Amino acid sequence: MKTRILILVTICGILMMLPALSVSQNIPTLREKNLSIHNEVADGLVAPAIPDNPPTSPAMKYKGSDIFTTQVNVDANGQNIVGDASNEPSLAVDPTNPSRMVIGWRHFYTVSNSFRQAGYGYTTDAGQNWTFPGVIESGIFRSDPVLDFDANGTAYYNSLTSDVTGFHCKVFRSSDGGATWDLGVEAQGGDKQWMTIDRTNGSGSGHIYSFWTSYYSICYPGHFTRSINTGASYENCVEVSGNPYWGTMAVGNDGELYIVGMGETGGVVVAKSTTASNPVIPVYWDFYSNVFIDGYITAQISINPVGLLGQASIDVDRSNGPGRDNVYILSSVVRYSVNDSADVMFARSTDGGMTWDNPIRINDDVGTNNYQWFGTMSVAPNGRIDAIWLDTRDGGPGSYMSSLYYSYSLDQGVTWSENERMSDAFDPHVGWPQQNKMGDYFDMKSDNNGAHLAWANTLNGEQDVYYSYIMPDITGIDPYAEKKIKMQVYPNPFRDRLTISFFLPFPKDVCVDLIDVYGNVVSSNKIGMHQRGNNHVTLAPDVSPGFYSCRLTAGDEVVNTSLVKIQ
Repeated sequence: MKTRILILVTICGILMMLPALSVSQNIPTLREKNLSIHNEVADGLVAPAIPDNPPTSPAMKYKGSDIFTTQVNVDANGQNIVGDASNEPSLAVDPTNPSRMVIGWRHFYTVSNSFRQAGYGYTTDAGQNWTFPGVIESGIFRSDPVLDFDANGTAYYNSLTSDVTGFHCKVFRSSDGGATWDLGVEAQGGDKQWMTIDRTNGSGSGHIYSFWTSYYSICYPGHFTRSINTGASYENCVEVSGNPYWGTMAVGNDGELYIVGMGETGGVVVAKSTTASNPVIPVYWDFYSNVFIDGYITAQISINPVGLLGQASIDVDRSNGPGRDNVYILSSVVRYSVNDSADVMFARSTDGGMTWDNPIRINDDVGTNNYQWFGTMSVAPNGRIDAIWLDTRDGGPGSYMSSLYYSYSLDQGVTWSENERMSDAFDPHVGWPQQNKMGDYFDMKSDNNGAHLAWANTLNGEQDVYYSYIMPDITGIDPYAEKKIKMQVYPNPFRDRLTISFFLPFPKDVCVDLIDVYGNVVSSNKIGMHQRGNNHVTLAPDVSPGFYSCRLTAGDEVVNTSLVKIQ
């Protein structure tokens, strides 16, 4: 009898819980809310071809002591094409020839039509000039471009489409630095995909990895694939532990793969695989970590109404310094601990992604009423961490006027440089192509001298894609090297201006000479006394095109560079 009573009580208790269980299951999670309000839709009529003689206006180009910026989506004469729109750029730098770069973007031939295609531009002179041939697969809806180079100098362009079969991607290849592309290979895929390529010397060298949002996947619930044959084919999809979305990937020094994205319940999640580099076994995930960065990524915020606050960035320290193998993440997030709708937050792991330090806020503005959005990060080969974002602090209360801001860290993310404004303010709500957003992300790649950035803005009154090279005060200085005089020059080759960055261990009187191949001094520039630390000057030498060496004399010490080409 007691047993029967116990059974009845248990059944009654379960029945009483069912309504509560039903209600709790119907409450949407943060993930469900996010994904229900943000996904690509193949809308708009198929856009016409570029007009034979579109109206043009001067393209924006700016050179300063710490940044060079130029528009990328320009016509054959370097002019802005009036009435089009471009956003959501991705950047790739050729490791075999850093003067070759490619940028891909979502291209709208007209702001009166939301139909978008795979725009691209390339440069062969370190970003000084760009060629915009048009789009890949004209007349085909394409979005969410992600680009990369492999170690041999082949460029890859991953592009999303949406049709009757659902969301899926093609990856196109270029063997000439992005000037021409092949017909592409079906690469599984889904909405908000990201791609990265292993350029280590290990067993995974050349592997191509891609992941995307599982909710909008051609192979749900799978949302990750790889190619082990340089993009000739892509493997069947697998799931990613922790189910991240709206994020990026990075390959570590030993070929280990990291993925970051928003997690199921808030904050971000990092998944790690040490088997992805092994071509003879399937991809498994060692673990995933829920990382507290005191905030969450979201969509449909007022500053970017149908877009994201940004995506999560992840990168690995590949230097030979004390931070080697550190893993870093950065993202613009809505804060948990304070009432701030957009801060740039950073966290690091010193044990391969297993555990994470407390998060750090990068933006140093006072107050909680500004938007710091589209936060993007990359790590230079010497270990310097670069961060950029769009910032409304200069526009006044309630303003959406945004400027590009930059900060860097030389001590593995423990401290950061004072925030530096790198552009004039612009209105991000100008030039919307029947789609109220600036896209969802920017892209940045760092070298020892600075950071290559692909971004969108409206500085010329409409929405366009730009390339910038940011040169921090410590340009060319290896923070882990012996403190002695060092010098770097940028760009190389150059046309009219040359920036010389140098470190002085003590205050010195400095002179910079250009010397031709016969040993003659053709340009001598006495630039005066400079203080201990990092310095830079910009020169406009009046010399003929050719090859020259650059000599810096500081007191009684002399430093020479290798040949510099003047075009």
